[in-house]
Formats: sequence, structure tokens, C-alpha cells
Amino acid sequence: MTNDEIRLARAADVPAVRTVTDLAYRPYIARIGVVPQPMEADHAADVAAGRVFVVGEPVTGLVVVEARDGHLFLDSIAVHPGARGQGVGRRLLEFVDAHARALGLSEVRLYTNALMWENQELYPRHGYEVVERRVDGPYDRVHYRKRLD
Repeated sequence: MTNDEIRLARAADVPAVRTVTDLAYRPYIARIGVVPQPMEADHAADVAAGRVFVVGEPVTGLVVVEARDGHLFLDSIAVHPGARGQGVGRRLLEFVDAHARALGLSEVRLYTNALMWENQELYPRHGYEVVERRVDGPYDRVHYRKRLD
């Protein structure tokens, strides 16, 4: 395995998954006024369920995905701040597309907080289109989808 291989997370990765997620999402707390949902996830349960894929040794990035009816839901993507600008996020998004195709799914869906404007610039550059904006409890979310060819 190379340092760049994206692989299924193992139980031993749970602390790194928690750390990278917290470091990636912590800066948004003040802006959105609540703790981002990925920071409150049960990382051990997600890893045990086979929903988490990581890259790097040590872990520099990860995605949390779930196969749903007709699409792959991208629940979270996180890149360690020290690895930003190195293409980790792009590679993870490409992996999500490939993983969806491998599962026979023709679409990827995700949402992001409306105040995380960086994501609203990023996702359309990677082929995602806005489906709707909806408030879910304390979260004002922009929902996206990407149709895969």
C-alpha cells in the first residue's frame, strides 16, 4: 500500500478519523453557530459499518459514505489542514464517484451548510448541482447531486 491509496478505514483508524474530522470542521463552529454534524458523528460505528474510507499514513483525509436507494450519499469529507492544497480532497471526490459506479449507483448526493460558502464554490466545480436549500433543525443546508455517466 502506498501513502496515496484510499482504503477502507479500520478500527485502529478511529482516533485519526475523529482528529481529522474535528480539525477540518472546527473552524466553522463560530461561523455557523453550531457544532457541524460530522464532529458529532459516531466515528467508531461508521468505521465498523464500512462507511469510512481514508487516505494517508498517517490519515490526511477521509470520506464517510452510505449507499442508499439509487444513490451514494456523501455524508462527510474531511482533509487535515496540513494537507490542504495537495489534491487530497479532489482525489477523495474522484474516489466517491468511482465507488458509486462500482456499486452500480448513478448519482452521488450530499449537503453542506449554507454558511460554508467555500463548499458552494467547490462542489459545482466537481460536477455537482444544487437541488434545494432546506433548514433541518439548527442546520441551514444546501443539497447537491451529481449524476454519473
